[in-house]
Amino acid sequence: MRIELPYGKSTLPCDIPDCRLAGVLRGGLDSYTPAEPQKGLVEAALAHPVGSPGLCELARGKRRVTVIISDHTRPVPSRVILPPMLREIRRGNPDARITLLVATGCHRETTAAELTDKCGADIVARERIVVHDCDRNCVRIGTLPSGGELWVNREAADCDLLVSEGFIEPHFFAGFSGGRKSVLPGIASRGTVMYNHNAAFLASTHARAGILDGNPIHRDMLYAARTAKLAFICNVVINARHEVVAAYAGDCDAAHREGVQFLEGLCAVPAASLPIVVTTNNGAPLDLNIYQAVKGMSTAEMLTPEGGVIIMAAACGDGHGGEGFLRFFEQTPNASELLEQIEAVPAADTTPDQWQAQVLARILSRRRVILISRADPELVRRFGIVPACDFPDALRQANTLAGEDARILVVPEGVSVIPQLD
Repeated sequence: MRIELPYGKSTLPCDIPDCRLAGVLRGGLDSYTPAEPQKGLVEAALAHPVGSPGLCELARGKRRVTVIISDHTRPVPSRVILPPMLREIRRGNPDARITLLVATGCHRETTAAELTDKCGADIVARERIVVHDCDRNCVRIGTLPSGGELWVNREAADCDLLVSEGFIEPHFFAGFSGGRKSVLPGIASRGTVMYNHNAAFLASTHARAGILDGNPIHRDMLYAARTAKLAFICNVVINARHEVVAAYAGDCDAAHREGVQFLEGLCAVPAASLPIVVTTNNGAPLDLNIYQAVKGMSTAEMLTPEGGVIIMAAACGDGHGGEGFLRFFEQTPNASELLEQIEAVPAADTTPDQWQAQVLARILSRRRVILISRADPELVRRFGIVPACDFPDALRQANTLAGEDARILVVPEGVSVIPQLD
């Protein structure tokens, strides 16, 4: 059977003998047919907000309005979402001074070309855009329930109305993306992000994809959004083609929860554990680097037993994704030892990229990972990951590790599935 895997901006062919293929695990997003075109879905959500007045009403009398938008690592169709949001704001207050604040979290700065690709040339030329820097221009606005200091970008702290766009997908330790996540980690300081992403929180069994209730990371994030006075969100659900299939607007928790409920109905799928699991990070832009690819690996982790093999297809054109992330594995090559070291780090001493290293170390300490990518093979090996140049090469290596008769499960879009194990 041939399966085309999302890979960069294209696909990667994956040929598996029928006798070994245990199944192809897909959510229902790609087969779901929305009631309206993308633009209509967003406009309908804005016209019927959940748990909040409309954006037009909220904008009345507000002189400075900050709209948090996603960065280059997120496939949010901002060019679809932003125009109706901006129209609603200006309908409520034509004189509003609007700032688009790019929520980079601790990622690198979004480039001008990336902003144009995401938002469209008209918006980039017309609107005031500020790219968040987690090390500068932040102010303290409170203390998180976990005890960490809450610092956010001054453009958010000093505005009269704070709103955000975004998208909802399963998230490997925050439960789901979207909603409150625009503030923390989106526009928070590096120190605030690190405290929230501490080792004890990451080790919690509630800090997993598909879980919000009882998730300590989510609790801090929601508190941060409320404290920053995030008044309104417009979040979308997208399919593999990055098309809007549903939209939710309104209160940052209530509207987000409605979107989560819809998504769970499409992404939560019955599954069983298999010796070899093939998956991806949903292609570009999510498979930009090894750092981001950990998300798809974490889905495969749930579907493989201890000692199992994960074949990950992720283009990783930007390489490792973070010097600090790589440094963890260079300093402690043994994944089990690295995991033990990280889990002993107090919350206040969390260092950059520690959380991603913790999840990858957890995966590598119990499973073998083979990565099909465009990254330098030597770089891949420095993480303790086995490099492969294409799928046949990856399958040959997986056969050596798991056996030539080992059954194989394929999860074409690893970021969009929440496995429900028997």
